[in-house]
Amino acid sequence: MKHSKVFLLSVSTSTLFFLSACQQTDDTIDTNSQSADSQQAKEEQEIVERQTDAPESEDVSSNIPDNTESKSNSTSHDVAADSNQTTRLKEEYMAKLEDEKEQTEELRANPSDSSTYAMKEIEGNLFDTWDRLLNEIYGVLETQLSTEVMASLRVEQREWIKYRDNTAKKSSLKYEGGTQEQLEYVAVENNLTMDRCFELVKKYM
Repeated sequence: MKHSKVFLLSVSTSTLFFLSACQQTDDTIDTNSQSADSQQAKEEQEIVERQTDAPESEDVSSNIPDNTESKSNSTSHDVAADSNQTTRLKEEYMAKLEDEKEQTEELRANPSDSSTYAMKEIEGNLFDTWDRLLNEIYGVLETQLSTEVMASLRVEQREWIKYRDNTAKKSSLKYEGGTQEQLEYVAVENNLTMDRCFELVKKYM
């Protein structure tokens, strides 16, 4: 009997000790769980506070320069500059042609002598001058005009050359067989070439 009481007491003590340990373990687990929840809540609160305090993100689109107007102004400026350059070039050629026309009239009015030979020499020099100017103007137009317009001008120019030569030939026949025939031919060619230079500058340049 005595041994039975001792055994029961031992069992009771062990049971109490076990229950106490389990309770402590549960408390520890619960405490750790509460601590983890508290830590997570604290971290979430800090994130919210940082987001609240952070400056609003900039509108990137507002920082992208709008080049539309700048490009438009640049294009308009280029067109205006080209137009001004063309106008100046046209004025320069008109002035040049007027000067050459005056010199032509001066040379014809004041030959070194009245001989046919002297007049032929003048007209021969004038032909070189006006033919050079015609080719020079034609070359400038090739850089200015569109492909379509230039193609049309080439056809027109070939027709004009035929007209010039036929007109000069017809006029020279008035002096057929005489000393004036060749002089008349070149003089008419020069007059027509001079007129053509003015026409090309006024109409196309």
